[in-house]
Amino acid sequence: MIVSTISRQSRSDFKSGLFCAVFATFLIATPAVSASSSTDLHTKKQQAQHHSRKSDAAHQQRVRQIQHQAQRASLQQEAEASPSYAKRADVMAAAQEMAQRLKLDMQWVQATVGQARKMDSIARAVLPPSSGMNKNWALYRSRFIEPIRIAAGVKFWRTNQATLERAERDTGVPASIIVGIIGVETIYGQNTGNYRIIDALTTLAFDFPKEHPRAESRARYFRSELESYLQLTARTGTNPLALRGSYAGAMGMPQFMPSSWTQYAVDFDGDGRVDLFANPADVIGSVANYFVAFKWKPGVPTHFAIDPDRNNPNAMATLLQPDIVPTFSAPTMANLGVKLDTAGQQYKGPLALIELQNGDQAPSYVAGTENFYAITRYNWSSYYAMAVIELGQAIANAMQQTQQAALP
Repeated sequence: MIVSTISRQSRSDFKSGLFCAVFATFLIATPAVSASSSTDLHTKKQQAQHHSRKSDAAHQQRVRQIQHQAQRASLQQEAEASPSYAKRADVMAAAQEMAQRLKLDMQWVQATVGQARKMDSIARAVLPPSSGMNKNWALYRSRFIEPIRIAAGVKFWRTNQATLERAERDTGVPASIIVGIIGVETIYGQNTGNYRIIDALTTLAFDFPKEHPRAESRARYFRSELESYLQLTARTGTNPLALRGSYAGAMGMPQFMPSSWTQYAVDFDGDGRVDLFANPADVIGSVANYFVAFKWKPGVPTHFAIDPDRNNPNAMATLLQPDIVPTFSAPTMANLGVKLDTAGQQYKGPLALIELQNGDQAPSYVAGTENFYAITRYNWSSYYAMAVIELGQAIANAMQQTQQAALP
């Protein structure tokens, strides 16, 4: 650009053949110098930005590590001050019944459950947010599509590329979806949870907060998960008091509940054991297998871009009535005022109108396929599913950019 500007000025200022010849010589030499300088400046700018991002990411990671250590210390203090379930006659009677029904050693079950602690912080964590709080997709998205997860995702993908390719080839589940799940759940194992699983499951099985609108059914669910956990640790010879995870009892890099571990976890590297805490191959294979169980359709997109008719409340109500369950054909959605992109118009399967609220701003909408719905079986939230999809895509884009930058 600099050379072009000088060239235009020179044609108006220099008239004689001598000056034109001298300038022509200058013009021939200048582009190489200017291009080289411009390239150097661009490279230095890229390097500075890269180092700045790495520095910011490293700082954020240190902050998270400090928070992680502080939370673990706080939970340890709470556990030491909390009553054990060994003193609860109703819980000990339930443990005895579990052992008999599940054919587990009674003394072991009662001793294990009896050493669990009633954790008030766990009971508080499962309560729904207070009413009046608007959902905000942009805010939710910013928690997951951010530099630390993207950088960690690129590293995880590169390190496990062959395993991810095998999982995608064997199951049809894209590597980007698998990587997105693990990144959203635990940042690739950086944050698998600080709660003792036995404390979480026992607290929620026997002291689920009564003010929760579905307290009874949720307590039954967690009692079932406690039973699955006892069976799992008994079968594998794992110390049930040692494992830590989320406040809900989810475990490992993919945050599987005990029943999911039993049903969907696989020994993907063939070493004779399933390890979802420290074996990326088993984690990758198990996440893919989970989606296979929930009818992932190979080659089918997760969603399509749309523009619904927001001024037709009756049509919008009809489209949103099935929630996120794919129900409508593309022609039916079009008849209800939804403008689908070209790919969406040609799609033959069922679709769902997915609404993502943006606080006080207008909602965002997409048309979700059966594969979008499959992702919500991992976590029953359309916001979660979109975060998984977009994190996986952001990581794929980052990998492509770094590969292109490495080209000569």
